[in-house]
Amino acid sequence: MELRQLRYLVCVVEEGGFTRAAARLHLSQPGLSAQIRQLEKELGQPLLDRSGRSVTPTEVGRAVLPYARAALAAADAVQQTVDAYTGLLRGRVTLGMVSGAAGHAFDIAALLADFHDDHPSVEVALTEDSTERMQAALVTGELDIAVLGTAEEVPPPGTAFQTVIDVPLVAVVAPGGPLLDGLDSLDSLDSLDSLDSTSIPLAALRDRPLICLPRGTGVRAALERGCSQAGFRPRVTFEAAAPHLLVQLAARGLGIAVLPAGEDGSPLDGHLRTLRIVRPEMRARVALAWQATGPSSPAARKLLDRLREALPKPSPNPPGG
Repeated sequence: MELRQLRYLVCVVEEGGFTRAAARLHLSQPGLSAQIRQLEKELGQPLLDRSGRSVTPTEVGRAVLPYARAALAAADAVQQTVDAYTGLLRGRVTLGMVSGAAGHAFDIAALLADFHDDHPSVEVALTEDSTERMQAALVTGELDIAVLGTAEEVPPPGTAFQTVIDVPLVAVVAPGGPLLDGLDSLDSLDSLDSLDSTSIPLAALRDRPLICLPRGTGVRAALERGCSQAGFRPRVTFEAAAPHLLVQLAARGLGIAVLPAGEDGSPLDGHLRTLRIVRPEMRARVALAWQATGPSSPAARKLLDRLREALPKPSPNPPGG
């Protein structure tokens, strides 16, 4: 058994297949496959299930992975100890982001470019995923850092986070269309204006076609929790990962878009109305998250420090807070 074989195994699992893993490792796919089969032959058990569309670890493979990662981390620590004497930082950092967070919170491309200029020997792997999967990946060590959406004010067990965005949810509607007719006894947008020209009660969205981010995102979790407390389930008829697409769907009269305040952009041709959802108010939060014990590698800790310094700080008195 060789360290490089363990590294290959972990890479194939992380990438979900041999093709992407070979590209990441700068190896030929047959050569990588041969190395994994050699490791399986030496251990006497298959470690990977190759029968599906993506390659996944077998039961034995899942049991082996934590030890493989620990062995690789120990070997990396040896190199990092030597590098500490020369001031060189190297390694690989895995960074996850929920879709749309980069444009809302910060310019991740600029931050990573600056970090690379300062530490060219550090490889950063950037991926997009749902909040739920990234939270789980942080706990298992598959991710070092994540920028995710959350409906909570406190981090889940095993993680820590810094809230960087904390804004109310709003409803984006196309005035004059049938979607506003009969909103819980509100006959029209004009009658809504007489109540409050900038807000709409959550109960008014009952049974209305809604457009929202997918399940697994903080915004969707906040919407579903708020509706549950109000005694109904949201009727989500369209969902998309990009906030601007939600707005475009609402502009075509396909439903009422529910998204964080500030993500609605400029009204398309002046034909969109943004209403703050109240009674109760629901909030969308974006947080920078990491393992509660901190990232394991010096490179990940350095990047985390850089991101925490650069991220915008939430308002001490957020609107409606």
